Amino acid sequence: MDEQKKSVLNTLDEFQPLGIIPLQGAKELGEKINEHLIAWYERENPEELNAGHKDGWLIDVKCPRFSSGDAKAVLSTTVRGTDLYLIIDVGNYNCKYQMFGQTVPMSPDDHYADLKRVISAISGKAERLTVIMPILYGGRQHKRSARESLDCAMALQELENMGVKNIVTFDAHDPRVQNACPLMGIDNAMPTYQVLKALFKNVRDLQIDKDHLMVVSPDEGAMNRNMYYSSVLGTDLGMFYKRRDYSIIVNGRNPIVAHEYLGTSVKGKDILVADDIIASGDSMLTLAEDLKKEGARRIFMTVTYGLFTEGVEKFQKAYNEGLFDGILTTNLTYRCPELLNAPWYIEVDMSKYIAYFILAFHQNKSITKLLDPHKKIKDLLDRYRAAQK
Repeated sequence: MDEQKKSVLNTLDEFQPLGIIPLQGAKELGEKINEHLIAWYERENPEELNAGHKDGWLIDVKCPRFSSGDAKAVLSTTVRGTDLYLIIDVGNYNCKYQMFGQTVPMSPDDHYADLKRVISAISGKAERLTVIMPILYGGRQHKRSARESLDCAMALQELENMGVKNIVTFDAHDPRVQNACPLMGIDNAMPTYQVLKALFKNVRDLQIDKDHLMVVSPDEGAMNRNMYYSSVLGTDLGMFYKRRDYSIIVNGRNPIVAHEYLGTSVKGKDILVADDIIASGDSMLTLAEDLKKEGARRIFMTVTYGLFTEGVEKFQKAYNEGLFDGILTTNLTYRCPELLNAPWYIEVDMSKYIAYFILAFHQNKSITKLLDPHKKIKDLLDRYRAAQK
């Protein structure tokens, strides 16, 4: 373990007490983060761990509901003077509650309301509040195109007014939404290093050069992340241009009428496609079909959030037909059992990365190296290439 990490661990309790509150939809992620913290302490500073944190830093909170659907938040212990980290997954539709005798899945609105309830239960007694919200609530409604609400901006301002000092999110749909509250800390992290680590672990025979590998952006909106992958991997970059019909609106969006590829030939090359979200997945499957028609060899897709709002059946069918070879998604949001069991699914674990953030914030350390993992990616590439020799 490097000296910087040792310094963080050895002096952790010189600062205000640490507390981690995973809300209902983020229990699994919160427990993994806590396990990383415990493991580090067991190796580096067991005395401090045994002094009062043998089970870690998790604080239990419940949001019971009345039969009418009304709810409240109840903390299990005092949090006075604590440096608190609230972890929330607004996309976890597997959380359910009873209302008027019916089972109701929790929507993003329900999760966000529970977050506000927990902050209300804290009652301003915490030393500092940081919200770790991987999927930014309302993040897909980040700009006004007509007479529309600005959900994300309103939520950020509301959290700031409730006393939240920092928000950590991942791969925000449009990070410029932070302009809504310029005096609150908002950090937008990218899972690039963790994605490549998972890809190299599960695909051992990639040849990382311009002759054998290529990065392709699914649209112009995803160019920045794909440019980064292309840069660190040293490969060519292509792009699909989505031509839309702006005369009509279907399900709140202008439908795509054609995908047009721009770039050098993909024939005979492995392809990496990166985006932020798979929702229905239709555009990704169309892209894979188009790439195969152009002669692409293997296709690997990576998205930060694999929502699969229409299920995974059509992806399984496409995989069976040879349209793609793997999909990497993070564990920053709920993944249905069908996805976890799919032969083409590759999980990207982000819990250790979030634990790094918590340690850095708690110690008031710089997070620059966490946000820019270029050196770590270079070392990862060197190890991967060395293992192939």
